[in-house]
Amino acid sequence: MSKQSPVTGRWGSFPPAAPQDSGPRQAAADAAAAFGAAADEVDDAAAAALHVNRTDLRIIGLIGAVGAMTAGTLAEAAHLSPAATTAAIQRLVAAGHLRRDTDPADRRRAVVTVTPATAEAVGRIYGPIAEAGHRLLTGYSDADLELITGFLEAGRRMQVDQADRIRTHPAR
Repeated sequence: MSKQSPVTGRWGSFPPAAPQDSGPRQAAADAAAAFGAAADEVDDAAAAALHVNRTDLRIIGLIGAVGAMTAGTLAEAAHLSPAATTAAIQRLVAAGHLRRDTDPADRRRAVVTVTPATAEAVGRIYGPIAEAGHRLLTGYSDADLELITGFLEAGRRMQVDQADRIRTHPAR
C-alpha cells in the first residue's frame, strides 16, 4: 500500500488541494494535517479497543467530559438527530459503556453517564497520551507554548467553522 500524503490524507489527490508552496507556510499546513490524521488513528485504535464505532466513542467522550447529559443535550453536542442519539444511547447502555440515571437536579428527567469501567478503560487508553504530550511540551519555552496554543486555538475555530459551513451548505 502506498503512503498517503500528509496534506491530502485519506482522500488522495481528491478534492484538489489549495495552491501549495514549498515554504514554511506549507510545511505548517502539512504538519497540521498530519497531526489531525494521527489523532484520527488514535481515535480509531481507541474505538476498536472499546469495541465501539467512532460516533459512539465521540458520545462517550462528550458525556465523560461533563459527567452527565440528557439525550437532547447530547444530540446537540454530537450533531446527531434525536433518533440517532437514542439508538446510540441504547447501544452503549447494552454494551455496558453508559448508564441511564435520574437527573439529581430534576427527578423528572433522565441523564446518561459513562460507567466506571468505561471511564477507567478510557483513562488507560488516553492517560498515557496526555502524559506523553505533557513531557513533549516541557521542551518548549512559555513564548513557544503561547504561539503553539494560539495556532491550535485558531485552527480549531477554523475547523469548527468549516464543519458548520458544510452542515449548513452541503455540497449536494
